[in-house]
This record gives sequence, C-alpha cells and structure tokens, in this order.
Amino acid sequence: CAAHPTADVFINFASFRSAAASSMAALKQPTIKVVAIIAEGVPESDTKQLIAYARANNKVVIGPATVGGIQAGAFKIGDTAGTIDNIIQCKLYRPGSVGFVSKSGGMSNEMYNTVARVTDGIYEGIAIGGDVFPGSTLSDHILRFNNIPQIKMMVVLGELGGRDEYSLVEALKQGKVNKPVVAWVSGTCARLFKSEVQFGHAGAKSGGEMESAQAKNQALMDAGAIVPTSFEALESAIKETFDKLVEEGKVSPIKEVTPPQIPEDLSSAIKSGKVRAPTHIISTISDDRGEEPCYAGVPMSSIIEQGLGVGDVISLLWFKRSLPRYCTKFIEICIMLCADHGPCVSGAHNTIVTARAGKDLVSSLVSGLLTIGPRFGGAIDDAARYFKDACDRNLTPYEFVEGMKKKGIRVPGIGHRIKSRDNRDKRVELLQKFARSNFPSVKYMEYAVTVESYTLSKANNLVMNVDGAIGSLFLDLLAGSGMFTKQEIDEIVQIGYLNGLFVLARSIGLIGHTFDQKRLKQPLYRHPWEDVLYTK
Repeated sequence: CAAHPTADVFINFASFRSAAASSMAALKQPTIKVVAIIAEGVPESDTKQLIAYARANNKVVIGPATVGGIQAGAFKIGDTAGTIDNIIQCKLYRPGSVGFVSKSGGMSNEMYNTVARVTDGIYEGIAIGGDVFPGSTLSDHILRFNNIPQIKMMVVLGELGGRDEYSLVEALKQGKVNKPVVAWVSGTCARLFKSEVQFGHAGAKSGGEMESAQAKNQALMDAGAIVPTSFEALESAIKETFDKLVEEGKVSPIKEVTPPQIPEDLSSAIKSGKVRAPTHIISTISDDRGEEPCYAGVPMSSIIEQGLGVGDVISLLWFKRSLPRYCTKFIEICIMLCADHGPCVSGAHNTIVTARAGKDLVSSLVSGLLTIGPRFGGAIDDAARYFKDACDRNLTPYEFVEGMKKKGIRVPGIGHRIKSRDNRDKRVELLQKFARSNFPSVKYMEYAVTVESYTLSKANNLVMNVDGAIGSLFLDLLAGSGMFTKQEIDEIVQIGYLNGLFVLARSIGLIGHTFDQKRLKQPLYRHPWEDVLYTK
C-alpha cells in the first residue's frame, strides 16, 4: 500500500485459512476502500468481524466466496467475466446501461451474456458471494447503482436462503429506488424435495417459508420489482424493460466500439492449422507420445519380443536403422572389450580418486570421462578419419606415415605404452578375428594392418591399438553393410559416433570402479611423496 498509494481495492486470493486475517490487515490500511474476498469457507465469525469493521470505517467488503466484479470497459476485480473471449462476447469491453448484482459468481457470467443479448450491455456487475453473511448486500449495490447516472436499469439475481433480498424489498417500498429493477430469486425447485435441500452455496438453504425462492419473488413483485414467472422468462423481462426505456427516450443509443483484436491462443491456432509455431527441440530417434516409447519407430515391446540386444538398441538410437546382426554383435563386442582397462589408466584413476573423496556416482563417473580425448581412448574417430582418407586416396603406408610425420601428427590408432610386436593387444586380435569371419569386406582393416607393418619397422611398440582396430573396422562395417551412403559415413566419422562407443563402454568400468571404492570404504587418496620428483 505504501508503494501504491493510489490503489484503493484489495483483491484477496488467499485460502480460507488466512483470508480473514489478511483482509482485516488490508481494511486497516487507510488507502484501501474495498476488499474482495475470493475464498470460500471463511469462518462466519471472522466474516462478521470484517463486516463490522468495514461498516464502522465506511469501507466495503465484497464476498467471501465471490468471483469479484467488473466495470465494463474499465477494469475488473477477481475472476469475474471469465476469459477474454467471454468478455468480448458479453460486450464488457465498453460500458452499457445495466447494473447487475448477484449472489452467484457462475450465474453472473451467464447473466452478463444474457444482458448483452437483449440490452446495450452491463455498466457494472457484482457478485456479492454465496456465504450466509456476505460483506455487502444486494440492496447495498442496488442503492449505489441508483445513484450512478449512466445506469438506467438494474437486474438482480438472488437465491433461496437468508433474508438479504428483503432489504431490497424494503428499499423499493420506501421509494429509495427510482429506476426499473428486474429481479429473480433462484431455487424454486426446492419445494419439489420432501426434505430441506442445501444447494451449492453455504447460504443457499431455506430456513423457513420466508427464505424460500417463491416467497422472495412474491415480495419483490409486491414491492414493485419486475419479476418474471420463471428463470427462463428472465431474459424476456430484461428485454421488455430495456426496450421500454429506449421508447421513452431514457436510454440513448451507445456508440458501438470495435474491441481491440485479441490474439488467438497459440495452442488453438496451431490445432486449427492457422499458424505453425517453431519447435524448440527436434528429435528423430525416439518418440514417447504413444502407448509405449519407440526407438527409431520400433515399439519397445517389439524390441523385447524379438530378443534384440544392446547393440540393436544402439543401432536404432544412434544410426536410426536396424543393422544386420553381425553389425550389432560387433558393437556389443566393442563395448565388452573397452569396458575397462584396469585401475591405472587415467580415466579409472580419476574416478577412483574422486570416489575416495566422497563424491557421488555421477561426479566420479564424469571425472573419469573427462580424461577421454586424443591421448586416452578418444582416438577412434581420428583413426577412422585418417585411415579412410589415406585408403580412399590409395596412399601407400610409407606415403601415409611419412606424410603425417611431416605434419607433426602422430598416426591415431598406432602405438601402445605396454603392448608391442611380441605382446599384441588381445582385444585387437579378437576384433580382427570376428571381422574376418563375419564382415563382407575388411578393406580398411587390411589397410590399417599394412600401416602397422610399416610402423613396426620403425619401433617395436608402434602396434595397432584398440582405437585403430575399432576405427578401421567400423569403416568396414559402415561401408560393407550397404546401409549407409558415402556422405552418411563421412558424417558419422565427423560427428564423433565412434568415440561414443568408447565413452559408452568405459562408463561401465568407471561406474564399477566407483562402486568398488565405495564398497571397500577407501579413504581419501593422497599421492605418496616418494612418487613425486620435487625440483626447483
């Protein structure tokens, strides 16, 4: 209130638990004149205190259990009048000549539409709320409407229960209202029930004949209000009253204004095909919108029923097609052979140190994965890229190796810190054996072998490592399967698919090392002094 001293209406959306306290705090603010309480279920004793304080301080409480009110073409408080589409439909974007007050918020929206159909529309509409003790009464607002020059007639919608409508009856009898009042009290069907009926609102319960809808309608009619014979006839009564005012010249035609164009809701516009909104994410490998997830169009149940394995899932999610069984088997062999290479390699070492520092699984795994690169396990793509280029250009091993040497580039896939001519990497031998037995062609692998023969003539440890084996053999897989174009093969190598195999495989081992250290309850790792060369 201090920040906005010109604001004089407080709309309280708090629940019934705190609505009374916060509403009282608002009423005590000198700048606040009106408090609208949306919540249902506010304790009646609290409501009575709010009403008493408001009346003593010349303030107004609307509600509790109200949707609020609206002054057409100006502003609204609360949720009344519904959506923007409904506001346009009910001509609430500009003032009319009708003042409306009701207990029911839902029926207020209905009546705004009804009034708009048969008159020039609402000037102001209020829902006082359906509780037993509303903060303001029907007569309070009718008397206020009577003093507003722009309002030429009033419409009242009451309901059975309570005696609020009788205050309006007295005001009519005393001549305090000199404009036409069309009124209807809902709940006439209550007499059809053998026992007393509680309708939706807390106050909508007849406590005797005087509180019945029939008695109230009769009293309003006797006092001079225009009361139809049924709710269905209410619209006609409003129309006849308004038309008579027009004939008498008491209502001047309102200049219709064109409401501003309301943007259509995006979701409905897309649904109707009027617009095409850009998507934030594009996915071509999986779809979870149906009854079950699909991988590259293959339902999950089909994958299980066909007995497909991890290699098949990788072929669907990575390559977006079902590769032949020898291809998926090769992928699985690569994963198994590269899952781990002991605790001493850099990736495992980092993971172990991180796990022993008390970090969680994801942190320990990522610590190891971040070491993967050109010097550790990340040379598969480079090996494939360089072997493919050299083989496709028909370079001799000499031309290839010496050309790389002149560029200052080590041949990816060649060289090992432990393995040598006489101590070959068993993983390489297993991969080559499988490929020779199952692949239609091993052109790139054979080229890599000739390169290895040349490099071994230079040094005993310049053997083909697992990166070189996987890189060259994956080229044979892609080219020999007949399922990839040359452009697709180049793109796969360029993007980094093959390194993805090593990352996926080594994650298995790194997770294992994390669990191993946790299981062994290993303490924080500290590198031994004797293993460090301290120098200036």
